[in-house]
Amino acid sequence: MSKRKRPDEKSPADSLTEHERILYNAIRSKQDIGIWARDLKREINLPDTMVNKSLKLLQAKNLIKEVVNIQNKGRKHLMAVEFEPSKEITGGAWYVDGSLDTNFIKELKGVCVRLINGQKVATLDGVADVIRTRISQVPLTKPQIEEILKALVLDNEIVEVKSTGTGEFASIPVGKVCYKCTSKAGSAGQPKLGAFATIPCGVCPQISRCTPDGIISPQTCKYYTKWLEF
Repeated sequence: MSKRKRPDEKSPADSLTEHERILYNAIRSKQDIGIWARDLKREINLPDTMVNKSLKLLQAKNLIKEVVNIQNKGRKHLMAVEFEPSKEITGGAWYVDGSLDTNFIKELKGVCVRLINGQKVATLDGVADVIRTRISQVPLTKPQIEEILKALVLDNEIVEVKSTGTGEFASIPVGKVCYKCTSKAGSAGQPKLGAFATIPCGVCPQISRCTPDGIISPQTCKYYTKWLEF
């Protein structure tokens, strides 16, 4: 004997009018990008009063929502509730409700500095693994953490060097980019590298081989040139 099927539960979308369904399908087709209300009106080509009324009803039925577009906060962006806005719309982990989360960024910068200072020298992979598995509850990608490290370099909190494979770099492959703290980063009670560390030469693993006329020299050093330009 075949089992009797249970009647399907009706969803709010089942009771839509023709105009509401047209608008809902158009918005839903944009998935996590959504659509600007004015673009939607041009695409649907219905009277404004009818569109506005239908949109209010779709929101009341919890089928669509408004999201903030960081690229233009004045635009009303519409999206089906089943989708989470893409990072192109929200700005990703660095934004909350369309505003840059400066407190979170500042806190994450401090975590990175403490990690690097504690390890003396660290790689992007090492910092990212610790943050993603032990510290941050917000899902962060490696490129996002690299953005933080690059910002710290510009802030003169850390410096970027390459591993020589010896000494403190013994566990890091030769040539791999690493990060070390500067004296500025250690000013809050942390061990300092010394004032010379603010110059690339101060933490350069090749400084003993650097000569004016050699293969490695100040004239050919991109880090020294970048420091002079700064």
